[in-house]
Amino acid sequence: MAWFTASTTSDGVVSASREDVWAVLTDPGTVARLTPFVRSITAEGDHWRWEMTSVPVLGRAFTPSFTELMVFDRPTRIDYTHAPPEDRPEQAGVEGCYRLTERGGGTHLLIELRVSADLPLPRASGPAVRTAMRAVMGTMGIGFERAFRRELGEP
Repeated sequence: MAWFTASTTSDGVVSASREDVWAVLTDPGTVARLTPFVRSITAEGDHWRWEMTSVPVLGRAFTPSFTELMVFDRPTRIDYTHAPPEDRPEQAGVEGCYRLTERGGGTHLLIELRVSADLPLPRASGPAVRTAMRAVMGTMGIGFERAFRRELGEP
């Protein structure tokens, strides 16, 4: 087992109000429904438990689950950090934020993610694993953006 980490940043402008964008991003059920590879998100107070479907990495499939501490600074920022329960070690986690800024009658959304996973692969496979992780994150990002825009009533 070895830990691998990959990061991504994306941003864009939607025509929806910041309040409408905030409402989508703070609803765990909606975020789960809009995000590829996510089976469910369960909120327990400020902690969100993410259950993923099978995620492909280098010809293998992994089904991670992880817990995030969510910090909401309405209506401009959502920060999240990996916060596994003391009695349940987790082999994946995410650090990052959503930043929402009003822009010309719409909302500019910046998303920053750093995903870490403890995988049963040799440490030497790091470059290939990180490339695969970035590809999965790219697929998730494209799918999320399309579903997110549809959810907000955009074409």
